[in-house]
Order: sequence, then structure tokens, then C-alpha cells
Amino acid sequence: MLQSLLLNKVRVLLGLIFVLLLAMVRAYEDQLFYDPFLNYFKSDYNALPLPTYDTLHLIAGLLFRYGLNTALSLSLIYVLFKDIAMIKFATFLYVFFFIILIVAFFAVIYCYGAHNNLMLFYVRRFLIQPIFVILFIPAFYYQKLHK
Repeated sequence: MLQSLLLNKVRVLLGLIFVLLLAMVRAYEDQLFYDPFLNYFKSDYNALPLPTYDTLHLIAGLLFRYGLNTALSLSLIYVLFKDIAMIKFATFLYVFFFIILIVAFFAVIYCYGAHNNLMLFYVRRFLIQPIFVILFIPAFYYQKLHK
């Protein structure tokens, strides 16, 4: 009984640490990642042209941030569920969604430019924020309950 209680405390502590690390990625985004769209979307972006950017740098920055958020999110999912098959499935989904989102991001930039900033804003948000973990945790919990 005591060992089970201690194990749950460790899991809760690890879960909180991973959530804190996700928050720190957001807090230090200006220092950690190359993303000229950070300041662009903090300003009146509807009245401004798109910022100049280096495409390869931007892809690398988005990949690094998405990868960091993915690693922390997968760690959080593992701490919560302790299921390797679930982690493999979630990893597949993260890779699949990254490919779809990065293509959509640059398609919006090249096809619409500054004319559809709202679509660009939301596609980019899925790339830079750990939104998928917020969707995956309840879905995996539901799946585990009804297994």
C-alpha cells in the first residue's frame, strides 16, 4: 500500500515536471527558437506584410520546437499511462500531423501571403503549441477505460 502511494506521488511529480517544462518552452520561446512570426503575431498583423524569414532556418526552428514539445508530451503521456503501444501510436500521429501542418503552413504563406493571416496563425499555433497532448490525454484515457 505504501509503495503504491509512493509510486503515484512519483508519477504525479513527474507529470507536473513535464507540464512545467512545456510551460518553460513557451516562456523562453524568444531565446530558444528562430521564428520571425512570434513578434509578427504579437503586433497588429492584419495591417502588416509578412515578415522576412529564412525558409530553412524557419523549418529547422519549427521542427526543433515541435520536436521538443512532442518529446515532453510523449513523456507526459508515458508517465500517465505506462503503455508503450500508446506511445508508438502517439509518435506516429505526431509525425503525421507535423508533415501535414508544415506543408499547410508553407502552402498558406506561398498561396495567400498576408491575405489569410488567420489561417496562418492557427496552422502555426498547432505547430508551436503542445495542443495535441491536450487532445490525446483524454482520448487515451477514454480508450483505456473502455478496453
